[in-house]
Amino acid sequence: MTTVMISTMVLCFALTISVAVSIGLASVLGIQVANVNMLISVKEMFGAINKFPLAAIPFFILAGNLMETGGISRRLVEFAKSIVGGVQGGLPMTCVLTCMIFAAVSGSSVATTFAIGAILIPALIKHGYPTSYAAALQATSAELGVIIPPSIPLILYGVSAEVSIGELFIAGFGPGILISGALMLFVWLYCKYKGWGKNDGDGRLKLLPATWQAGWALLMPVIILGGIYGGVFTPTEASAVAVLYALVVGMLIYREIGLRDLFPILRKSVISSAVIMFIIANAGLFAFLITRAGVPDAIGRWLEAVLQSPALFLLGVNAALFVIGMFIETSAAIIVLAPILAPVAMHFGIDPVHFGLIMVVNLALGMITPPFGVNLFAACTVARIPLDRIIGHLIPFVLVILGCLMVITYVPGISLVLRDLAFAK
Repeated sequence: MTTVMISTMVLCFALTISVAVSIGLASVLGIQVANVNMLISVKEMFGAINKFPLAAIPFFILAGNLMETGGISRRLVEFAKSIVGGVQGGLPMTCVLTCMIFAAVSGSSVATTFAIGAILIPALIKHGYPTSYAAALQATSAELGVIIPPSIPLILYGVSAEVSIGELFIAGFGPGILISGALMLFVWLYCKYKGWGKNDGDGRLKLLPATWQAGWALLMPVIILGGIYGGVFTPTEASAVAVLYALVVGMLIYREIGLRDLFPILRKSVISSAVIMFIIANAGLFAFLITRAGVPDAIGRWLEAVLQSPALFLLGVNAALFVIGMFIETSAAIIVLAPILAPVAMHFGIDPVHFGLIMVVNLALGMITPPFGVNLFAACTVARIPLDRIIGHLIPFVLVILGCLMVITYVPGISLVLRDLAFAK
């Protein structure tokens, strides 16, 4: 059964069939081969999405779309530009910093790509940066949308591995800040080397006016994250608060969202949410079948026999996840692999929260690596260029994040120090 399922899934991927359909078709064939009642598919698919924390996903997606339309994104860009935009290479640094701030509410890298890319990619091109560089930078920076909390993949890992989502969220700050700082340092040095961005400071606002203008936008992550860590509301409830706040600010304060804008925003959010939920439902059935076949136990025993130390285990897992992330959508990969790998990591004495950050940061690389990097397609859509044109500029960014991943992997304190301080008793 397992051979049939995996072979079918790989074949479907090779034929460029969508991830959800590929996983679902492989699961159906697995059921037929194992002679299991087909009714089990309905039960497991419903059970996979019938989890309260998953309700946060459509709300965070809707909040991100409301921010994009309501002028919040544009004001965040101006605020970030007022901080770092005055140096050579300040505009690419603005891109990274804005994505980091935007990620603190949206939870989605694709939403971050479209919301921020629609503003900054044209601005980068106008200031003389190559279109391919602008698209590669935006796709990479938007990856922070799934690392900086609140993060949809972190929610999925928490549900799949039965780990506290609150602990995962606070642990995500360390890796997110590390990657943001490394990317900003790299683009600053690279622009110095290339001679780009000498006029990036033209037209930027002073810090105080930019902060005043973006005040309501900047208050949003403070309310959302402060409410979560202050125990006022759960991460799922926070997602609904984010929607309400974005709606009030966009419609009543900034007045850039009208009643006629609501239907397109809701439609876009429903489609995005439905795609993710469909993937989760099919991946839940797939995970049930391979667990029933004993695959997780077999993999666990094999890893324990071959990789006999935590360091080797983490190295092997990182190598495998990097390759898997190139071909399988992040959400599906987490749902399928987290229940398999997390118990093995715990056997090696690795904190499940730390391991969750390793998984998410690694699989997030799949969003910016061909052939199925969703951020790449989103950035190329905004920049209106083919995918092959940005590969050359993309490679250095991937290497920077890989370097950060190794630091995150082997220095657990980066992920755990804030968690330990926040949840110390």
